[in-house]
Order: sequence, then C-alpha cells, then structure tokens
Amino acid sequence: MSQTKKVGNLKELLCSNVERYGDANLYAWTEGKEERFMSYNGFQAEVNAVGTAFAKLGLMGGHIAVIGEAHPAYVATYYAAANGGGVIVPLDKEITDEEVANFLNISDAKAVVYTPGQNDRIIHLADRCPGVQYFIPVDATNESTECDRKLPYYDLVQMGKDALTEGNRGFVDHVVDSSKMCSILFTSGTTGTSKGVMLSHHNLAHNTMSAAKAMRNFPAGTRLMSVLPMHHTYEFTCVHMAAHIIGANIFMNDDLKYVSRNIKAWQPEVLVLVPLFVETMHRRVWDGIREKGAEGKVKKVMKITGVLNKVKIDLRKKLFAQIREAFGGKLGAIVCGAAPLAPHLITDFRAFGINILEGYGITECSPLVAVNEFGKERLKSVGTVVDYCQVKIDKEDADSGEILVKGDNVMMGYYKNPEVTAEVFTEDGWFRTGDIGHLDKDGYLFITGRKKNIIILSNGKNIYPEEIEEYLTPCELFAEVIVVGREKEGQPVITAAIYPDPEKFEGKSDEEIRTAVKDAIDEINEKLPQFKKVRNIEIRRTEFEKTTTKKIKRHKV
Repeated sequence: MSQTKKVGNLKELLCSNVERYGDANLYAWTEGKEERFMSYNGFQAEVNAVGTAFAKLGLMGGHIAVIGEAHPAYVATYYAAANGGGVIVPLDKEITDEEVANFLNISDAKAVVYTPGQNDRIIHLADRCPGVQYFIPVDATNESTECDRKLPYYDLVQMGKDALTEGNRGFVDHVVDSSKMCSILFTSGTTGTSKGVMLSHHNLAHNTMSAAKAMRNFPAGTRLMSVLPMHHTYEFTCVHMAAHIIGANIFMNDDLKYVSRNIKAWQPEVLVLVPLFVETMHRRVWDGIREKGAEGKVKKVMKITGVLNKVKIDLRKKLFAQIREAFGGKLGAIVCGAAPLAPHLITDFRAFGINILEGYGITECSPLVAVNEFGKERLKSVGTVVDYCQVKIDKEDADSGEILVKGDNVMMGYYKNPEVTAEVFTEDGWFRTGDIGHLDKDGYLFITGRKKNIIILSNGKNIYPEEIEEYLTPCELFAEVIVVGREKEGQPVITAAIYPDPEKFEGKSDEEIRTAVKDAIDEINEKLPQFKKVRNIEIRRTEFEKTTTKKIKRHKV
C-alpha cells in the first residue's frame, strides 16, 4: 500500500480511495445465482445517486437507519447519509421487532433501508414508527406487504441519477463538517439499557486510517471476505472503510450458512473475524486430522516447520497445503477482535502458515484501540496502541487497572443521554473502557478482565445482563434474579441465577421447583433474540448477598 494522505472525514476518505483505485474491483456478491461486481468508481457513483435522492426527498442531513445482510447497498447508504451532513443508524438484524421499532424512534430516523432478509418484517413496523417517512427495501421483488411510505432502493438510485443529470448538486457539493456526528451505534438491545454511541466523521476517519496502517503490508487487490454483521463497528471500520484504503477486493457473504463454501470459492487472502469463527475453523481442522489418524504426524511436522522458520526457511504453505485448501488455499492472515482469543489458536494457525493479528476495540472508540502488526506480534497481547489514540492504566494495584482511552477515535457521547456520558469520562476527559489490563515496557496492551457487568460471547456479541434481567424480573415466580456469564468448556454461557419466591413454592420438591423455573425461562426466551437467550439456570436456596443499599453484590454471584 502506498502512502495514504491524512483525511478528516468520510467524504475525503471515499474520494481519496476512488482517486487511487478507480476501476479496480471493490465488491463482489451474489444475487440469486448471479455473481455481480462493483468497482471503486461504481461505488462512488451509487453513493452520489443515493445521496442526491435523499436530497431531493428532503432527507439529506437527516437520520437514516439501515439494517440487514452484507450488500453494497448497505455500505452506499452509510456513506450517502453521512456525507450529506446526516446521521447513519446501523441496526442489528438479530434484534426483535420491538427493539427495531424502539431504536428507529429513539434515533429519530426519517428513513430505513433494509436488505432482502428483512423483507415483510421491517415494513410491518410502519404503524409503530410514525417518524419514518420512507421504508426502502433493497429488493422489493419478494415483499408482499404494501405501504404508501415504501420506496424501493433501486427506484431511489434511479431518482438520484436523474436528479444528477438535471444538475442537482446539493449532495455532491456538500461540504462536510468533520466535527459533526455522523453515526449512532446502539450498544445494547432494550430501551432501558440501550446507549446510542455518537461518532463523528473525525472519529471514524482517524480510526479508519489507524486500522489501515495495520493492513499496510497487504497489496492493492488483496482479496477479503465480509463475514461479520454489518452493524458491528469492528466490521464496518476495519473492512468496509479501512480495507478500501488498501484497495482491497471484498466479497460480500450475506449468510453465515454459506461461510465455509464461500471461503473455498472466493479464496480470500485476509479474513476479519471474531474468536467464534476462529475456534470453529480450528476445531474442524483438527477433527479432519484425527479422522485420518494423522494427529501425531501433523504435530511433528508443526515442530519441524517451527524450527525452520527461526532460520528463515518457510515451508508451511507447501507442507500444510491440504489443510489450507479448506480455507481456499490463499489465506495468509486473520485479523481477530471483539472478544479474547485463546493463545493456542494463534500458535496453531501460525504453524499452518496463517498469521492471526489480535486486536482490541470498543464501540465508543470507533472501535480500534490496539492491534498487533505483522512481524511485531506478541502472544497474549492485543498489540500496541493505534495512531491518533492514547491509553493509560488507572491502576488498582501494582500490575493492572482500568484501561482509559483518549484521542481522535473516542466518541462524542451517548445520544440524548448526558448523564451516562458524564459517568464514563474522567474529569480530565479520559474514556473509561470498563476493561482491566496493563501495558508492558514496550507499549503492548494486555487485557486481563472486565470491570463492567458486560458478558462478551465468543462470537463478539456484547450482552448486557441488565437487558435480560428486564425480561426475567417481572416473573412472579422469581424473588431475585441475576444474569451472569459462566465459563463452560472455555466459553461464556448466559446464565440466570435465580432465587425462587419461597411463598410460591412452599411445600414443593426441588424437582418441581426446577421444572417450573425452567418452563418460565423457556417462555421468556421466546421473547429474546437467539444470541440473548438464557442457556443455563442456577437455582438458589437463599437470598443473594446485598449491599447496605440493598443492591445485589454481583461480584459475589
């Protein structure tokens, strides 16, 4: 990657990328059985068309929501909203209808763009979202529900093209205020605990350049695959913005069911993943090795290649070619973040010729805070602090403390929530991450624990216990309940620790109590998204230990 000039906003970022890569392929994806492609120039043209259509409809400068699977229209909507002086609101496609409606209303969305997987779902929320003026399906072909506020995406694109032909330059000539909020990202899923992280152009542009620097050894044309949820700031910043800077060619995987198949077909050279994917890939590799009775042989070869690597003789790609074929044969790097990764996964993949670069981020920091770079990796560390960012440790003991962050990547605050915003910043402006860690003498950051109650699943999902407790506490069978993450086979499992109401179960056996509690949990789980369902139950015979103000001591549970 050649030297990238510093940019201050997403419009400058987009124009710079197009200037550098022009007609080179940016996106590849499938619609039906047809494979489609879009160049950097073609992407900018679509952004300009969508942004101009927003201007013509009176939406330019407003809040635009987007929800769904990976698709170029999703990314074009993001840029069109932000670069017209508006605010993009990416929503998690896995949350419930109630949560989608709540977030559309809370965020003041004037329109919502949604991909085919959300057809006939989002449009049903029209009556509950009076402020949404336009419901915009990317492909309305299979959407049976009619609504006078529906406007198909490609009709929107054509409207913008026509307006541009007629000389409407309101969008393309708009001067972006880099300090202005351009994105609201919700960190959780219920109205009681949701926080809308406000990010500016300045935040995202600087963090994108930092992420791209970690990828600077990847040449233009590097093949990536978009795998993670599109609303996730880790996916969007590190793939759909940072990878543009290096001139990447990105395949849009729109369904997790087809990840393995598409990896083999697309033959990516780089993947950006969360630990769950790495763990699954690792398990399948070793299952295949054991089925062939080759475990001992493979481990012996791994030791030999490790010794050879130390003297600059690299035979990994040749000796482990069969293993690498499962990942398309060209995969050389995995960027992994959003949750802790077991060190043995890194060493095993490195032995096969696939380097894993572990990093650390948080939505409030756009999200990247630290990342390992090629040739400078340090095992068990999430790497060194990225550019335009500072980290210090608010020490609680001699070795570690809460990680504090300050810099161009740190959020503006929480949308319509100044009280909570004030709580997460120190008096001198440092953001409290809620994570515990330390910096070594060389500036490498190590994460050692969590200060907040948050549960981080291996797929990178952040689960706030309070969210689930809002559903559990109204149950009349429960006197007290706390949700925690329990380790099971090395993975955090959402667990409800419950003290049943003794009056409701007077004279009942333990088995009768457990059955009744389980039935109640099953009923509540029906109201929760798949990734938030309670998977484990612990029944207590006594009340929880409490503070003097009668708050349950979570750290004692």
